[in-house]
Amino acid sequence: MNGVVLGAPNDVVWAPLPDPRSEDSAIVRLEQAGICGTDVKIVHGDIPVSYPRVLGHELVGRVEQAGPRRLVPLGARVLVDPAIACGHCVMCRTDRANLCPNGALLGRDIDGGFAELMSVDELQLHVVPDSVSHRASGLLQVLGTCMHAQSQVDVRGIDSAAVIGLGVAGLLHLQLLRARGIRRLVGVARSENKRKPALQLGATAAVGPDDAEEAVEKVAGPGGVDLVVEAVGTVSTLAQAIRLAAPGGTVLLFGTITATGATDFPFYQLYFKELRLLSRRAALPRDYDRAIAMAAAGDLQLEPLWSRSYPLAEAASAFRDLADAGGLKVTFDVP
Repeated sequence: MNGVVLGAPNDVVWAPLPDPRSEDSAIVRLEQAGICGTDVKIVHGDIPVSYPRVLGHELVGRVEQAGPRRLVPLGARVLVDPAIACGHCVMCRTDRANLCPNGALLGRDIDGGFAELMSVDELQLHVVPDSVSHRASGLLQVLGTCMHAQSQVDVRGIDSAAVIGLGVAGLLHLQLLRARGIRRLVGVARSENKRKPALQLGATAAVGPDDAEEAVEKVAGPGGVDLVVEAVGTVSTLAQAIRLAAPGGTVLLFGTITATGATDFPFYQLYFKELRLLSRRAALPRDYDRAIAMAAAGDLQLEPLWSRSYPLAEAASAFRDLADAGGLKVTFDVP
């Protein structure tokens, strides 16, 4: 069999891999896989990994060999939970396995699933019903992480929100906030191509960063919005989130900030407004189950967030083409 292997930064190749079949785990044949921002950072060398590394953690496939406990039947369509946890540490035993200090992420810390077949612990498999379309299935993993992030936010008393960054995650957050009853929503993005779908998916206003404060004042009043979701992952967008938040509000950091060096960060506003600052990491199994249930029920529009697919063997071309900032979710299809 073959898979997508990163031999060094920006060296993505389609290469032979050992057959993963084993009696100790389930075997999943990949059908659909999504490219994540983490994958892009790994390819560019911004997130260090050991080489060679098989990439990929947004994975949907079919069970070709059931696991030893037969928890998921042969032929089932499944989402693979890409997080590995030990199950024994304090974090795992207190329902915070996403913070397991002995854990790992497929495609980053250990070999991932951009391959024709993969060996998976059957506890990592979540059945995806046929009511979820093929294209929509490629967004389930990132939807699960959005569900986990929003599980930290009590929306009672929250009347207005802003989402900074209208990529796939930002547009999912926008829809989740609307589904949770928030109707005054401002989307913020540099790309006009990403602001347009935000309006179609329920945003009251969608503007560029320079117009964000004015839009927030029109939608929510001069104090700011009750909740800001930062879905970009830069110091400057976090700073803007703090500025847009109302006193006593909440800022949810969804984007992953890997660089510092800001010279004008609004620390005083963070203090003065007494903001609640929340971060998130990965997801828990129940978050994926909830994500699949919402997708299956048609509560969210996932297909409009899909941009393009490539054959898995053309992964190198896909990563090169991702320089197009106007696209949304790019996936791989495996015949």
